[in-house]
Amino acid sequence: MCIRDRISVAQESKSWPFEEARKILKRLEKSGSNSAVFETGYGASGLPHIGTFGEVARTSMVRHALKVLDKSIETKLICFSDDMDALRKVPDNIPNSEILSENLEKPLSDIPDPYNKFSSFADHNNNLLKEFLDQFGFEYEFASATDYYKNGNFDETLSKILENYEAIINIILPTIGEERKKTYSPFLPICPDTGQVLLAKVLDYNTKEKSILYEHPNTQEEKETSILGGKCKLQWKADWAMRWVALDVDYEMAGKDLIESVTLSGKICKAIGGFAPVGFNYELFFDEKGEKISKSKGNGISIDDWLKFASKESLILYMYQNPRRAKKLTFDVIPKAVDEYQSFSEKYPNQEVKDQLSNPVFHIHDGNPIIIESPVTFSLILNLVSASQASSKEVIWGFIKGYFDDISEEASQYIDQLVVFALEYYKDFVLPTKKYRKPEKQEIEYLETLKENLLEMENETDPEKIQTIIYDIGMNSHFESLKDWFSALYEILLGQTQGPRLGSFIILYGVKEVIDLIDKAIEGKL
Repeated sequence: MCIRDRISVAQESKSWPFEEARKILKRLEKSGSNSAVFETGYGASGLPHIGTFGEVARTSMVRHALKVLDKSIETKLICFSDDMDALRKVPDNIPNSEILSENLEKPLSDIPDPYNKFSSFADHNNNLLKEFLDQFGFEYEFASATDYYKNGNFDETLSKILENYEAIINIILPTIGEERKKTYSPFLPICPDTGQVLLAKVLDYNTKEKSILYEHPNTQEEKETSILGGKCKLQWKADWAMRWVALDVDYEMAGKDLIESVTLSGKICKAIGGFAPVGFNYELFFDEKGEKISKSKGNGISIDDWLKFASKESLILYMYQNPRRAKKLTFDVIPKAVDEYQSFSEKYPNQEVKDQLSNPVFHIHDGNPIIIESPVTFSLILNLVSASQASSKEVIWGFIKGYFDDISEEASQYIDQLVVFALEYYKDFVLPTKKYRKPEKQEIEYLETLKENLLEMENETDPEKIQTIIYDIGMNSHFESLKDWFSALYEILLGQTQGPRLGSFIILYGVKEVIDLIDKAIEGKL
């Protein structure tokens, strides 16, 4: 299919990156612009977490989709760090926390690094963010709020905020409590004596001098300060709007919990003569307790955690899938993500263009997906490790080569990676919870029946034939459902509640070896 035809298909594609890209095209058509600025915001008060990565990954997918629709459009992605924000509380998971306690209320960029690696706490976290993003090959421009404020990059837009002070106040006041209304101002002066970001009552402002008169919250003294050059910063809803205007942002995602803030910032943006960017509200990630993933709590999976057990492609896939649906971000989602990535990759070459453009691997790899052809999956290898209780690659490769003797070099490299991941995952998550259940009297009868059938199939190479035998035994058992029968097999033979497709597993592990498992289970020796 020619490029023009692909563009035509992309224009109709229902995959969410293309849907978002088409929104941006409409915006650019109205403005007459031939360039698009994408932005992601990052709070530098805590360690970068996987949700931050997810926002950059998803935004990058939309950016690529826009380029597919129109290659002539210039694009850039700005990863913006709010590192001039004040540290209002000490995060839970930080060493040398007394350093942070001594510097509360100061901008993050003015607080010493508790890790003793960088010039400031913000610099430490910013560098971690860039390190995380760089390892995935994202194309982005990093921007620091501290630099932009102090270097005067925001001065023009800050002036517009001051000139429209009353209008902005009237936007915000209906949304906040009575007590806060008494002192609210979009401007937060930086105390020249303590360096703290002050929640101060603004008494007056001067648009000509670009200054505000405020009451110091601690001394009640009247102070005057310029709003330019980093002498003040904005409260974040006004700050967000100011940034959209100053940077000419066309597109920015935000979590579902920020919908109200997006709306208010959009109104402020309009009040100062700008246009709010095209938006996308994604659902949040939750930990095993059902709590929102948080930088300050340090809960959930980190990027390094995921990459210990699975590929970066599987992680990006998890970010791509169902962005408007709340999802768990726990270790038990990893095996499925790995196998789904492999499945999507295997399907891609034989799909119609319409389906290729909706295939996640198209968006994960910027239109040039890596094609995987592997005879085994991560889940199957993981269960081989579990059944054999192996601790080395060689043991697992022995099973694989015993059945597959013509694996390509590319597939071999991929499988080797899966084996390494499976060994790590088994050690950390399967082994500690592994608990074999002794079979009940009636279950022993079914196991004996299965054993008798397997004895007659020692040289069988078709997993479907074995799967059918297991299926038939289950259909003629006392179990209420086939699921209960298979669950019993997993619990008795593998010591776990879930498992692989047993026909494939038995062929790969070995019929004789499975017969041995059955004997040990019946004897209570597993």
